[in-house]
Amino acid sequence: MIKLCLGTVQFGMKYGINNQSGQPSEEECFEMLDIALENGIKTIDTARAYGTAETIVGNYLEYRNCKHKVEIISKLCPNVIEANEKDVYSVIRKELEGSLKRLHISQLNGYLLHTPEYIYNEKIIQTLFRLKNEKLIQNIGVSIYDIKEGDEAIKKNLDYVQLPYSILDQRGMESGFIERAKKSGLTVFTRSAFLQGLFLMNLEKVPNYLEHAKPYLEFFESLTKQYNKSKIELLIHYVKDLKEIDYLVFGVDNKNQLIEDMAVFNSDMIREENLFKEIKKIYNQVDNSIILPSLWSNGKKVD
Repeated sequence: MIKLCLGTVQFGMKYGINNQSGQPSEEECFEMLDIALENGIKTIDTARAYGTAETIVGNYLEYRNCKHKVEIISKLCPNVIEANEKDVYSVIRKELEGSLKRLHISQLNGYLLHTPEYIYNEKIIQTLFRLKNEKLIQNIGVSIYDIKEGDEAIKKNLDYVQLPYSILDQRGMESGFIERAKKSGLTVFTRSAFLQGLFLMNLEKVPNYLEHAKPYLEFFESLTKQYNKSKIELLIHYVKDLKEIDYLVFGVDNKNQLIEDMAVFNSDMIREENLFKEIKKIYNQVDNSIILPSLWSNGKKVD
C-alpha cells in the first residue's frame, strides 16, 4: 500500500512557483513534523541541496528524541564529483558524514544520487555499495528525471528510485518503467504531484515563460468542475490510486497544507473511470519544457 513521505525542500529554502509564504521558521517546521509523525508519516525526504533542511530535520530529531520513529532519506550534493576525481570514495564519504552530522544520526535509511548522470559512473556506484556495506546507509538509490536513468538503476541493482510523476508527467507509467522497477525489487518513490504548485496557481498568475502550459491547466480546472473534485483530490489520488508506487513524496509550505494533503490522501479512492481516461488521453505527452522545472526560465533543479 502506498505511503506518504514528507519532503523537506521548503523547510530549507523558498521553493515552488506557487509558494506565497516563503520559507517557514524552524518552529513552524517542528510543528509540521509533529503533525506528520502524529498522523503516521514515518519517512522524511531531505537533501544536502535543500538549503538548511538537513539541519532543521536534525535539530528536530535531536530535540524531540525521536530518531527511532522515522526513516530519513537524503541525497548526495549535486555535481560534487569532479570529472577527473581519483578518490571518489573519500569525496562521497565526507559528504555523507556531513549529512549524518547535520541530521544527528549514525545511519541513513536511504542515500540517493541527486545528480542522475552519476548512475553511469562505476566508481560512484561502487562507493555507494561500499558505504552500504559499512552500515552508514541501509538503501542506495537515485533521483531521476529521465526514464533511461531509472532503467540503469535497475541494471545496477539499486534499492530506491525517485522520479517525477503527476497528471502532466505520466512517463513513469506510460513507458512501463514503474512496472519494471517493481518487478526488479526497487522501491518506487514519486515526487512532483503538484509540480511545484503549478497546478494550484490562478491562471492569470502563471508566468509568461509557462504560457504554453495554460491549456493543460485550463482543462484540469474544467475536470475539477465537471467531476466535482478539488484540485488536490485529483492530483493526489492520480498518484495514490496506482498500486505500483510505494511512496508519494510531497512538500508543504505550511501546516494547513499538510493537514489538507493528509486528509485527501486518506480519503476514499476516486472511482470515476472516465475521469482518468480523459486525463491519460489529454496529458499523455506533455512537452519537457512544462514538466521539468529545470527547463523553466527560473526553475530550480533541486527535486
